[in-house]
Amino acid sequence: MKKVLIITYYWPPGTGAGVFRWLKFSKHLRQFGWEPVIYTPENPEAQGTDHSLEADIPAGITVLKQPIREPYRAYKMLTGRHREEKIQSGFLSEQNTSGWTEKAAKWIRGNLFIPDARKFWIKPSVRSLSKWLADNPADAIVSTGPPHSMHLIALALKRKMQLPWLADFRDPWTQIDFYDKLMLTRFADRKHRRLEQEVLRSADKLVTVSEHGAKDMEELSGREVHVIANGFDPDDFKQLPEWEHDSFSITHMGSMNADRNPLVLWQSLQLLVETDPAFRSQLQLRFIGKTDFTIKESLRKLGLLPFCSFTGPLPHREAIRETANSAILLLPLNNTPNVMGITTGKLFDYLPMGRPVLCIGPPEGDAGRIIRHTGSGTTVDFSDQKTCTKVIQQWFDLFCRQKLYPDRQKIHQYQRSYLTQQLAGMLDSL
Repeated sequence: MKKVLIITYYWPPGTGAGVFRWLKFSKHLRQFGWEPVIYTPENPEAQGTDHSLEADIPAGITVLKQPIREPYRAYKMLTGRHREEKIQSGFLSEQNTSGWTEKAAKWIRGNLFIPDARKFWIKPSVRSLSKWLADNPADAIVSTGPPHSMHLIALALKRKMQLPWLADFRDPWTQIDFYDKLMLTRFADRKHRRLEQEVLRSADKLVTVSEHGAKDMEELSGREVHVIANGFDPDDFKQLPEWEHDSFSITHMGSMNADRNPLVLWQSLQLLVETDPAFRSQLQLRFIGKTDFTIKESLRKLGLLPFCSFTGPLPHREAIRETANSAILLLPLNNTPNVMGITTGKLFDYLPMGRPVLCIGPPEGDAGRIIRHTGSGTTVDFSDQKTCTKVIQQWFDLFCRQKLYPDRQKIHQYQRSYLTQQLAGMLDSL
């Protein structure tokens, strides 16, 4: 067994989209000759807790933990949040928080904590891991971000220990959809870009999750960027319940922030509710996870709130079971400049459920290409209400005739074990 040190902020029992990619890689790496060693914070600001995820941690794996000091307590005091409230990624908020304190906190967050609020963990981590690696040699290092402080830990270890390093970008750095919301000064922007370039030029291999994302990173770095997509674990989908077919339910699983507000869908549903009594009697909108207040406000204005139910975050497999019992699975993409390369984790959770996926975003983007290639549903552009209404009408007609099933094919290439084999091959080449 070769040994790989994986530096990740997200790890069970913490939950959120950032956990699954490297939890699942770690679950399968031993099959391909690599023993994973995890380095993660002892006390992270996790989005939630899901102890059921710990079942996927390989038996006997080494998990190194180091306390982390984060500024979120002061951030919460400044913005009037409760001490126990979790900070959501992507500026998601379930309440209207547009006051001056929120703006001030956002400015501090973007300009004083570079690259992110985990910057204070970099030096202690480098010291701790240097000592550990001296006694426990590793064959390679992996860092996964965001948070991009993880890459800076690996960068320092690379320079100090001369170990091969694979940098994994689950999301981009300066090209991420909310970068322009950080209210950066010119100095802060230059520092972000300088640190980003140091990582892009120093890592032995660069990996990201989508084709368009890789092209953007290649233009930025001037070198090859490999793609290993996110995926699904068949173990999470065993014995799913049969779809009950009791309502025309449209379900969104996971967090939905303001950038993902699918107005074109809400407008189509409003039209159909007002013109089709049968549709009105069957429609149900289900939200499982955190939902930004702007989405609820849009639904209220269009008269759709009576058709909605909101469930908070659930353990992962429970959320999958609830979501699978739906007529349609909703996948709204962030309406931001980098949307072509966005392939959210929930897309791959949707694929094995056997329900049609309605993606709101560019049909020629990476998510649209995957949905089209696998026969899993349809992608409708952000402003194409005519097509959106037509698709909903067609699917409602199939629902009424109990024939609403996608063609679904070619999803095996997104199984986690297959993707881990690709990763192991890259590590072998190091």
